[in-house]
Amino acid sequence: MIGAIIGDIVGSIYEFDNHKSKEFPLFKKESTFTDDTVMTVAVADFMLCDHGNPGQPRFISYLHEWYKKYPNESYGAKFTKWIRQFDKINYVDYIPYNSFGNGSAMRISPVADMFGSRENVKFITEVSHNHPEGIKGAQATASLIVISRKEKDKATLRQYIEKEFGYDLNRTVDELRETYEYNETCQRTVPEAIICFLESTDFEDAIRNAISIGGDSDTLAAITGSIAEAYYQEIPEWILEESICRLPKDIKAVLKRFYKEVNYDYPKIAEAVFKLT
Repeated sequence: MIGAIIGDIVGSIYEFDNHKSKEFPLFKKESTFTDDTVMTVAVADFMLCDHGNPGQPRFISYLHEWYKKYPNESYGAKFTKWIRQFDKINYVDYIPYNSFGNGSAMRISPVADMFGSRENVKFITEVSHNHPEGIKGAQATASLIVISRKEKDKATLRQYIEKEFGYDLNRTVDELRETYEYNETCQRTVPEAIICFLESTDFEDAIRNAISIGGDSDTLAAITGSIAEAYYQEIPEWILEESICRLPKDIKAVLKRFYKEVNYDYPKIAEAVFKLT
């Protein structure tokens, strides 16, 4: 989860000012969390508090309440229109808007870290992103997070994603840096994020790969970061500190509760999170 938040914060200043190189400052004064972090936290909060009462309307209430806390954090237009309807209608009357946007993959890491089945991923995703490509993007990301905690052969991980989800991973970061353009869909964000992870040497390098290809930088780096966290199991403390200090108290509180829950799978990261929150 924190890997996604770090990717979001680092990418926040490059989303509309793409930097096609790996040489850049990870953090500037303006670096901040965006809607990617808020919705990821909303998912985590629901998983922590209400996974025993897993009604989808109840989950939507968490998305809505967190949106109302932070309504100005660069949400997509279609999601904004969808979530704002709950100011006037009951949650049980929700209708998904058939989205295949990359937000489904960006917010899914807490589900993968706590309850990684495809059914759980689909349950969380389809309330809004019920298009097959939206569900597929979330399931591919979550599956890779779950598997990469133990499987360290990247060729095996690549083959799994290609076979199970049909994504084209036969490109390089250098190639993407030359050709990739801004895109908010799962089908043109998730494969690229996975490539940035596969070609990385450590967590920081994965984030740098993601930023360097341009595009929807914060969401791309959030997806990459969520996978890289699970695979490498270690994030430099200075990167954690720079990220966590930019978070408000309520988000830090969810973060701390979350890592108490997944401490077994992320002992080094959990220890650092406890120290910094």
